[in-house]
Amino acid sequence: MAAASGSRQERWSLAGATALVTGGSKGIGHAIVEELAGLGARVHTCARNAAELEESRRQWAEKGLVVTVSVCDVSVPADREKLMDTVKATFAGTLDILVNNAGQAFLKPAAECTAEDYSHVMATNLESSFHLCQLVHPLLVRASIAGGGSVVHVSSIASYLGYPGLVLYCISKAAMNQLTRSLAAEWSQDKIRVNCVAPGAVTTDILKQVEPEFLEQEISRIPMQRCGEVEEVASVVSFLCMPASSYVTGQVIRIDGGRTISA
Repeated sequence: MAAASGSRQERWSLAGATALVTGGSKGIGHAIVEELAGLGARVHTCARNAAELEESRRQWAEKGLVVTVSVCDVSVPADREKLMDTVKATFAGTLDILVNNAGQAFLKPAAECTAEDYSHVMATNLESSFHLCQLVHPLLVRASIAGGGSVVHVSSIASYLGYPGLVLYCISKAAMNQLTRSLAAEWSQDKIRVNCVAPGAVTTDILKQVEPEFLEQEISRIPMQRCGEVEEVASVVSFLCMPASSYVTGQVIRIDGGRTISA
């Protein structure tokens, strides 16, 4: 019961925690950064676009949120290592939370996918998540937050369902689900929890690129009959980082309005 001790306010707070969120300049990542910071965490986030990052940082500063930023292409190993150097310097060698959110949706018929397509999608979505977990492990082992260090991966219901033209994206996200389970089993002895969220259709810039007919058909298969909002994903991610979820590990939580339980 020791891990669950503390006041209710402490269990549902991230005050004093430090967090790294990849891909935080827009969409779900932006909402996760804002949610974690709003709950008291000091957050560092990265993205490839320097202008978008700086605009996001300015917006967060205006809201009184403690967020630092740096440019990073997570598909590049050297960039990931540089990112960790920045995180260590920013948080004085500490880190409590890693959220692997950065990823790339890739639409192309399977028969036309090249070796380069495969390598890039896997490097961006899967390899980066695994490598960053390796890099932050020594820091998460020493996490000071109640309940221990926490890793949250952002997968997709495309890891469960087959979508034409999205084969590389689907298999990369399915692999993230298994990465979650395997690391959770291995790192529980280090008091590190590893979980994953799998969003369905969520209102982001990517969704705007989807053909209206396909989107209408997809929404018709969602019991709640609507797309999700980025804040609805961010709130679940935040819960998985809190002491309140100290007995939750190795789980892939679908945030899809019931899409994957419908016929």
